[in-house]
Amino acid sequence: MQDKLDNITRLYLQWSGHAPDAIDVLQQAGSERRYFRIWKQEQSVIGTYGANIKENESFFYFSDHFQKQQLPVANILAISADRMYYLQSDYGNVSLINHLEEQGEAAAVYTLFRNSLAGLAQVQVLGDKGLDYDKCLTNKEFGKQAIMADLLYFKYYFLDALRKPYDKQALIDDFEALSTYLTHTDHKFFMMRDFQSRNIQVMEDGSVHFIDYQGGMKGAPQYDVASLLWQARANLSEGWKERLLVEYMDALEPLLDKPLNRTAFVSQYNGYVLIRLLQVLGAYGFRGLFERKAHFLTSIPLALRNLRSFLQKSAMGISVPEFDKVLQLCITGEVIGQFTPIQATPETPLVVKISSFSFKKGLPVADDPDSHRDGGGFVFDCRGILNPGRIENMKTKTGRDKEVIQYLEQQTKMPEFLHSVFDVVDITVADFIQRGFSSLMVSFGCTGGQHRSVYAADALARHLKNKFKVKVELNHWVQDAKNWENSTSSS
Repeated sequence: MQDKLDNITRLYLQWSGHAPDAIDVLQQAGSERRYFRIWKQEQSVIGTYGANIKENESFFYFSDHFQKQQLPVANILAISADRMYYLQSDYGNVSLINHLEEQGEAAAVYTLFRNSLAGLAQVQVLGDKGLDYDKCLTNKEFGKQAIMADLLYFKYYFLDALRKPYDKQALIDDFEALSTYLTHTDHKFFMMRDFQSRNIQVMEDGSVHFIDYQGGMKGAPQYDVASLLWQARANLSEGWKERLLVEYMDALEPLLDKPLNRTAFVSQYNGYVLIRLLQVLGAYGFRGLFERKAHFLTSIPLALRNLRSFLQKSAMGISVPEFDKVLQLCITGEVIGQFTPIQATPETPLVVKISSFSFKKGLPVADDPDSHRDGGGFVFDCRGILNPGRIENMKTKTGRDKEVIQYLEQQTKMPEFLHSVFDVVDITVADFIQRGFSSLMVSFGCTGGQHRSVYAADALARHLKNKFKVKVELNHWVQDAKNWENSTSSS
């Protein structure tokens, strides 16, 4: 990580003529790119590192082309000679999904969605004019081949993982028929490919800016609309989705050279909604079922309910019988229940007691004799993780300080360690909730009980609260004792 910070600092110095006052390492999202917020006199820009130079080049080209037409996209400020680092204008850290989750379906949030769709229509149509699609990262066009790829992604990484019987050849035939049907769309413009609310930045003045379109290509405009309105995490109401689709068509039509056939547009929109929902399920299956990342596993029930909601109310305009059977299989209560974790209620007796400790001081002892009634628990040794306490500027900090958190998340095996911990502990928590057990102990130890164990204990507490809604008691044996000693000595 230090080499990336050094290179970003160098690029900023070349661009601005000044060394930055501070650089914040931003949390990594789904891609391998790394982002940094660079500060100078309370003004900031975003620094980015991307090892995939071809992907970077697509992003640079698209951004430059769209900026010339004053479209609401990224503004590239500087690019390193090796094309792996670049600076861009900072549009803040508040996205459209943040506004939706904070305010719900409020009028102000609806306006942000409407403005985002109006901006999308402009990027799609105006951005398409004169665009060199040879600059695309992968396919030049979201045609039959790309549609088939999304459908097969769903098949291999989600459907086949269910281990349910179906007619494989009949399903492939239906995939072929659907992809052919969707290829013959009335309109093809620039398609962002991943247009969802977390990729829409909202400024303080209410203006919106789009990021993460380097995978764009020529394609049907309905795909991007489907990506936004049917995003599982957003979980927009049916009323909002219907009204916003009309708002989008109202914004799109004046940009076209002929009237919009809304009936045909909506029919094909439904097909692209389905493609997008299945592509997301494939992604969740790959990340969750194959890479064992807990966040994606917990997203699968949301995506399945989203798919069920769509299938109950929408028609694709084409007969695909085996595909229909497979889709109905995916939205059964049995399959959704398979991915839905059991959750505690206010009456659930289970309390998970999580602690951090120092191996120098010995294993922790339960302070409640009743906690032994059900017996058992786990002790995890964090000493196999690189120790931030050996780094001078982090010696006096703890696993709750920003520098330590960033170090553990970005420069150690802590994320992989915790994924394995979650897998093991989740099995027991789910079973104990069902069987009415009252207590489970989980302890994390490291050398001094200050950095790694504190971070791990906090992470597990958040995970169990979010996934199971279970009661958690958190105790940092070393840090809580230090805080108590400091408070008594200063009083």
